[in-house]
Amino acid sequence: MLGVADALPVAEELFAYLLDRCWQGPDKGWAKTITPEGAILDPTPDFYDFAFCLFGLGWFYRATRNTDALKLAHQTLDILEQKFRHPSGKGFHNQLPPTLPRQQNPHMHLMEAALVLAQASGEARFRDLADEMAQLFYSSFFQNRTNILPEFFSEELTPLIESNLNRLEPGHHFEWAWILSQHQLLTGQNHEIIVQALVSGAEKYGIDPNTQLTYNSLDKNLVPIDRGSRTWPNTERIKGWLGLYELTGISPWESVGKCCNALFSHHLSETAPPGMWVDAFDHAARPKSTDIPSSTFYHLFLAFSEIMRLGNRLPKRKVQKPETAAPYGVDRVN
Repeated sequence: MLGVADALPVAEELFAYLLDRCWQGPDKGWAKTITPEGAILDPTPDFYDFAFCLFGLGWFYRATRNTDALKLAHQTLDILEQKFRHPSGKGFHNQLPPTLPRQQNPHMHLMEAALVLAQASGEARFRDLADEMAQLFYSSFFQNRTNILPEFFSEELTPLIESNLNRLEPGHHFEWAWILSQHQLLTGQNHEIIVQALVSGAEKYGIDPNTQLTYNSLDKNLVPIDRGSRTWPNTERIKGWLGLYELTGISPWESVGKCCNALFSHHLSETAPPGMWVDAFDHAARPKSTDIPSSTFYHLFLAFSEIMRLGNRLPKRKVQKPETAAPYGVDRVN
C-alpha cells in the first residue's frame, strides 16, 4: 500500500503461516505463542493478541480484499463477544481464564483494529465496536478530574490509583490521542479537547527535557517512576502530535523533530545492528537492552508511515502549543 512492490507476497506468506500455525479454530481462536518450528507453545486465548490479530487481518483485507481474512476477523470477534466479554458488559477479560487486574491497553488496540476493519470493510459491526471502545475510554479509563490514564483497573473497571502496581505511561497517552483522532476522522465524533489534553499532558510531564526521550512511566502525581525510555513511547509521541495536527491544525513539527532526533541519536543510532534498534535506555540515557523485541517494529513502522502520509501537509511555522487543552489536574473534560 506504500508502493513497495515486493511487500505483498511477504504479507500473503505471513497470512498463510498465521492461519496454518496459530489459528486453533472458531472455538478457541489464536494461540498465544508458538515455537520456532511452528508448534503451539502456549494455547492461552489472550485479549491483547486477539486485538493484534484483528489489526493485521484488517490491514491484510484492506490490501488484498481476501475474504478469508474478513471471515477470520468476524470469527475472532465472535470469540471475544461470546467468551471474553465481561459479565458487566463493560469491556473484555485480559485472557481466558480471566485474570486481574484488568487493563486499558488491549482495549485501546481493539479500538485501533476495529477502526482499520471499519475503514476496510465498511461494515457497521466494526464501527460499532470502535464507538464502544471510545465510550469505554470516557466512562472508565480516562479520569476526568485529574485528566490521567491509569494502566490497571479492578474487576469493575475502577482505577487502582492507590496501588503501587499502577502507573501512567506517557506513551499510551500519546497513543490513545492518535487512535481517538482517527476515530474522529472516521465518525465525526469530536475528541479534540481530550486529544489536546492527552498530548499536552504527556508532553509536559512525560518527556526528559535534556534528551527529549519519553519516560516509560509516571506515578499518579505525575512524577516519573521510570525515567528510562523504550523505543515505542517515542514513536507514539510522534503519532500523538500528528493526530492532534489532523484535528486542529496545530503544528506538530517542533515536537516531531525533537522526537525523531532523540530516536536517531539513541534507539536508532549506529550502535544498533543495521535495520534494528536499541530498545531500552536507563535514566542516564545508557543502553540497557538485553534483546530486540520484534513488537517494536509495529510502532516504528506506523509512526514513520504517518510522517510519510502527512509530511507534505506539515506546516513549517513555529509550533503553536495546545494552550486550550485541559491541563492535568484540572477538571475541564466532562
